[in-house]
Amino acid sequence: MSVAEALEQIKRGTEEILVEEELVERLREGKPLRVKAGFDPTAPDLHLGHTVLINKLRTFQDLGHEVLFLIGDFTGMIGDPTGKSATRPPLTRDEVIENARTYEQQIFKILDPEKTLVMFNSSWMNEMDSAGLIQLAAKYTVARMLERDDFAKRYQSGQPIAIHEFLYPLIQGYDSVAMKADVELGGTDQKFNLLVGRELQKHYGQKPQVVITVPILEGLDGVQKMSKSLGNYVGINEPPDEMFGKIMSISDDLMWRWFELLSFRPMAEIEKLKQAVAEGRNPRDVKFLLGEEIVARFHSPEAAQKARENFIARFQKGAMPEEMPELTLEAGEDGLPIANLLRDAGLTKSTSEALRMIRQGAVRIDGEKVSDPKLCLPAGETHVFQVGKRRFARVTLN
Repeated sequence: MSVAEALEQIKRGTEEILVEEELVERLREGKPLRVKAGFDPTAPDLHLGHTVLINKLRTFQDLGHEVLFLIGDFTGMIGDPTGKSATRPPLTRDEVIENARTYEQQIFKILDPEKTLVMFNSSWMNEMDSAGLIQLAAKYTVARMLERDDFAKRYQSGQPIAIHEFLYPLIQGYDSVAMKADVELGGTDQKFNLLVGRELQKHYGQKPQVVITVPILEGLDGVQKMSKSLGNYVGINEPPDEMFGKIMSISDDLMWRWFELLSFRPMAEIEKLKQAVAEGRNPRDVKFLLGEEIVARFHSPEAAQKARENFIARFQKGAMPEEMPELTLEAGEDGLPIANLLRDAGLTKSTSEALRMIRQGAVRIDGEKVSDPKLCLPAGETHVFQVGKRRFARVTLN
């Protein structure tokens, strides 16, 4: 493969390459590159948002390069301050070790174990004494740290910044020195930290790493970044039916974003699919392809096919879940507005979310789509309410 072809694959779905000319120069040398990505084991399970970066690592592996998958067991006990408006509580050593163990299991559903070196930054940070840490801290100024957006906002608003939080980007940068990284990948929110690595490598006499940032994947809602705490995520260890159903629940617009960042299909093929939809093909059928590909990656092709069949049986043929929550709500003399009902039944988190789901055509009563956001349900009736593809409740109105 030519350098131009390799670069085209690397650039797919990336936000920024700093500096692209340096990457081209290294690719032309023809030597396997040491490609680093770091993950703090802050939670035991990875979700599809994490895999945007892991997929890019796989691209480098397929191009013949070596992946250095860094588990930040040392930095995980500091707590990454990126994007945080307050000091994050650090994890205990036991929590970090347990979470790190599950990471190793999960990443090899995408990465080639033969081309992956799993490393822990405690390996060198536990060897660094207090004098070494002070010397490291001396290589960066407070003014440079305050250039970072989240630190600057907290400083300007009078919110506290703990000293140890300044150490986080320094140690992440030093990881690149210890690992002799040629390339480091990270989300767009990690850009500052990745550039610290470039600067520290210069201080230590190394050729500075190329920094590649990848986009933050929007979650199921298509708005907020995918996050377990927001409930808009697809976990890579979820059962096939659950995973497939969640993927089918995303909007048609978001589907193309997920195809670009999560699918391994060539972009030319994705463009053909997009053209087919523009010419009248049902986008649901194309979404089937995305769901099957992702479920097959984390389970098996057989599980993906079965998940698709189960989805069709349940939703397209009008089948309802055998079990669903049953509850009674007070309607009052004027009836209960549909948005309030969906919120009170626990099918949405708020009335505003309920109204948004109605506008998106994602709310059904007894299988019939709801189009009127001002609909009021009278007392004395029982109906099955559905939000999205997976949330059901049988509600009796008094």
